[in-house]
Amino acid sequence: MSYVALYRKFRPDTFEQVKGQDHIVTTLKNQVKTERIGHAYLFCGTRGTGKTSVAKILARAVNCENPQDGSPCGECSMCRAIKAGNSMNVIEIDAASNNGVDNIREIREEVTYRPTQGKYKVYIIDEVHMLSTGAFNALLKTLEEPPSYVIFILATTEVHKIPVTILSRCQRYDFHRISVDTVAARLSELLEKENVEAEEKAIRYVAKAGDGSMRDALSLLDQCIAFYLGEKLTYDKVLDVLGAVDTEVFSRLFRLSLEGNAGGTIQILEDMIAGGRELNQFVADFTWYLRNLMIVKTTENAEDTVDMSSENLERLREEAGMAETETLMRYIRILSDLSNQIRYAVQKRVLVEIALIKLCRPAMEVNLDSLLDRIRVLEKRIEEAPEKDYRESKGTADDSGRGVQSLIPEEKRGAAPPPPKAAPEDLQKIVAGWKYLIAGAESFVKAILASTTPKYDPQSEEPVLYLENTHLVSENIKTPEKIETIRQLILEKTGKEVEIRILTDADQKNTALREITVDEAIRDKIRMDVVTEEDTDDDFFQ
Repeated sequence: MSYVALYRKFRPDTFEQVKGQDHIVTTLKNQVKTERIGHAYLFCGTRGTGKTSVAKILARAVNCENPQDGSPCGECSMCRAIKAGNSMNVIEIDAASNNGVDNIREIREEVTYRPTQGKYKVYIIDEVHMLSTGAFNALLKTLEEPPSYVIFILATTEVHKIPVTILSRCQRYDFHRISVDTVAARLSELLEKENVEAEEKAIRYVAKAGDGSMRDALSLLDQCIAFYLGEKLTYDKVLDVLGAVDTEVFSRLFRLSLEGNAGGTIQILEDMIAGGRELNQFVADFTWYLRNLMIVKTTENAEDTVDMSSENLERLREEAGMAETETLMRYIRILSDLSNQIRYAVQKRVLVEIALIKLCRPAMEVNLDSLLDRIRVLEKRIEEAPEKDYRESKGTADDSGRGVQSLIPEEKRGAAPPPPKAAPEDLQKIVAGWKYLIAGAESFVKAILASTTPKYDPQSEEPVLYLENTHLVSENIKTPEKIETIRQLILEKTGKEVEIRILTDADQKNTALREITVDEAIRDKIRMDVVTEEDTDDDFFQ
């Protein structure tokens, strides 16, 4: 006899053998026991969760001569005939290949004949969402008022494609994804029956790779057993067969990404490709690893949600403390976008390499989370680098009293030298760039200063900046507090110490005082660069 795949060999025969769908099994068993059986059922849910298996069990249960607690006995003639596929009472139809109006008309003609054996004639229509619009319309009347001996069981993975008129005529049952624990327990049970020895860690990884589908998990397990036939199934062997990557590699990859070591991440990718790892699986597993980091970072009882050993969980906690939440969200976003692109890509490796470089270089993106990550990198560099390194890298920018000293935390630097006094050429630049200088002031101060005219005495060696007297100025700026505010604004923008004086009527008669027009500033090539928060390397005036 030819080999039978595990998912076919161990297909459930009774409701009790169905795993992970207790809410459906209990309802159907009670309906069979009390003979409150509906005329149309709709089973919907992801692949491999038991829709077709439950449909076949229900077909046997309603025709069983001696049902046991709502489940088929498996011993009567009807149970044996249906299981062997010899019964005329159970008709299975694949709607993917029989989706026309003529196929549904044949069903309408057949339902007029009573079953030759048993109580019910059961029609199981798989992938019912593949029926054409005309076929759905032809099915409506029969589905709504079928003969008392006919039961329709519709199964689909895409319930949103089914017309509402069909949905309203059926009892709908949603099959949930099966948990990792439930799948792992079932795999362990089947391995024991098959006399195959396997590590618990290997079984759990196969269960997780099944992604909530019992059939997918059994197919993967079948593949692993066949590759290492007669040997113990270990975690490393499962990784080799499935082209997966150990969590230790993800840990190294994550730490290198935080450090901005793009070369190191590319080298890890090179090693994985040389080892025959599957890139699609790698992206999916790394995304899941980052998801676990996010859970550990944001929840208190992570062990209830993250499925891994206490040793790996402790390492996750350590790594979660190394990154901000925004950084983890950026990483997950990049890899999620990559998983959508890589599915149909030809140059998969190139896409993965670009994504890894993005993880290490937040400056490549303009998203908010990328900006926050760039700030994190800058703060880390400022905290780790000593003050002398900044002085060497910035050159004379430190001489202005700004630049390096403003980047180093106050507690980490000594007493800063007093700022230098403004020279006549500095006053010239201040007057020329007055409009740009006051742009960063508070709205109230900015409104006042915008109505003033700054002047300076080119013959004087004293750093005095004169503000032409107006009614608004005399009322609001003559106070010592306001004058000090203006002086601090100029010091912050230029790094130069100036003295502020309000022009009196006598001062206004001093013809030596000058103001700089825009034309003069252009003619004399006076620099009026504005320092922004991102441009901390240049002085306001050079």
